[in-house]
Amino acid sequence: MCLKKAKEAVNVIMDKLILYLEYPFVRYALIVGVLIALCSSLLGVTLVLKRFSYIGDGLSHVAFGAMAVASVLRFTDKMILILPVTVISAVLLLKSGQDAKIKGDAAIAMISVGALAFGYLLMNIFSTSSNLTGDVCSTLFGSTSILTLTREEVAVCAALSVVVVLIFVFFYNKIFAVTFDEDFSKAIGTRANVYNLMIAVVIAVIIVLAMNLVGSLLISALVIFPALSAMRLFNNFKAVTIFSAVLSVVCATTGIVVAILAGTPVGSTIVAVDVVAFFLCYAVGMITGGASK
Repeated sequence: MCLKKAKEAVNVIMDKLILYLEYPFVRYALIVGVLIALCSSLLGVTLVLKRFSYIGDGLSHVAFGAMAVASVLRFTDKMILILPVTVISAVLLLKSGQDAKIKGDAAIAMISVGALAFGYLLMNIFSTSSNLTGDVCSTLFGSTSILTLTREEVAVCAALSVVVVLIFVFFYNKIFAVTFDEDFSKAIGTRANVYNLMIAVVIAVIIVLAMNLVGSLLISALVIFPALSAMRLFNNFKAVTIFSAVLSVVCATTGIVVAILAGTPVGSTIVAVDVVAFFLCYAVGMITGGASK
């Protein structure tokens, strides 16, 4: 009897999911979610190993501040302002992190908190909406905007995602080198600063793309959790990167599907799935020996 009820419940869920997939906006959300999850996971491993994990959090706050300015100025396409401001901030974070007077973590805290505060201040002073609290919460924690994407927005996301993946694949060996031993890379003639700059710019692009998916405050989770999960199981950089990418795509897809079926916030649901996956990987790693082999 229990088995029969379980099968009926599964059939109901599958029928509902198939029905939803007939709508273009659901398919667009899944495509964008998969692309963003893939891109964020590729460089997440590098950020974690270089102990620069919070760059995602810092840049997401900068993107929030830029979005607030774009809203006050009533820009039709906010990406015109958000993307260059976030990229410039990524460059400044990198330069500040290399300055002996301002370490990387302090630079991130300084820029992120300042941008978040000014962004919220501007939205309050020059409010352009009757529901300011709702707008702020949806921007910080994600909203249903992922379910209102247009074909043009999906095309832009796909194009930028392809660029990110190609950069990672083409410069894989250089990224690997500057991740594990930057000083040695410089000694053998590798322009480590150039590749660090490239990584920072690519992360900035990913942050801007991910804002519609998980919100400003949850972006760093999308970057960090898959990498940390993979590191519980593997030691090899390539294996960690591949598993991180696969896990990130699976978690994003699962999170979006659950959010659509259950009516929960998309961003928070994806991050919750990532957290569950991390603890599962941690448990498997403890049992099998995982990365300690």
